[in-house]
Amino acid sequence: MPSSIFNLFLSTIVLALGLSACQQTNTNATSSDTDSWSCQTKDTPFAYSICRVDATALASERYSLQLFWQSSDNNEPLLTFDALLATLPNHETLKFAMNAGMYNENYAPIGYTVIEGKELKSLNTKEGGGNFHLLPNGVMWWDQAGNVQITESNALNEQISNGDVQPWYATQSGPMLVINDEIHPKFNPDSSSIKLRNGAGVCRDGSIQLVNSYEPVTFYQFAELFKNELGCSNALFLDGGIASALYAPSIDKQDKKEMGVMIGLVENKE
Repeated sequence: MPSSIFNLFLSTIVLALGLSACQQTNTNATSSDTDSWSCQTKDTPFAYSICRVDATALASERYSLQLFWQSSDNNEPLLTFDALLATLPNHETLKFAMNAGMYNENYAPIGYTVIEGKELKSLNTKEGGGNFHLLPNGVMWWDQAGNVQITESNALNEQISNGDVQPWYATQSGPMLVINDEIHPKFNPDSSSIKLRNGAGVCRDGSIQLVNSYEPVTFYQFAELFKNELGCSNALFLDGGIASALYAPSIDKQDKKEMGVMIGLVENKE
């Protein structure tokens, strides 16, 4: 082979290798083939996973946000993501799911719960101890059209009493993390109480964001994430510690924990 041709051939190989080396892999890339939803892992300001769905996607017939609790066969709690997956019809796919609120020793919800328009647990506006009663607490709810909101419990109670709203799905928990763009007034920036936490936010970009922390954080740090990083005007603490659970196959995550009510994004393929 003439030296000039060999040199040209060698230069082409070197250039190709150089271009390949410059193409970096995005470890947070999602497997979704649309912009309607995604799940990612993040490292800052602390390690966490986040699954989001655009509100506009829930207005279509393709995607729906749903709550799950009991088996239709025997009214026993589903408990696990595996059991939930087994109940879905063949034309439905679960894109992601997490635990949706606090529960008692029987895995029954301790707060307001509505599934497909049926009230399973009444709104709890009582005072008491524990995170649920670190008032104000709130409700994540949506109507039959898929309009998702997070509302302070007393405010929602008034709206329901006046007939202004009719939740199709609802889950109550507490405390609120962000209330109308303000962090919960009882959170202490210098608190030393750190735990794994999960929660949900309705954000200014029209998305619903569901977050699981992978490391212990304070309530204030968790609320700051929703307010400052994610831009959520209202956010709600769902639960924490051993109760935090996530199903997100696009980021290879499927916790085997037992829990009460679950929230999940379902794709209808019919």
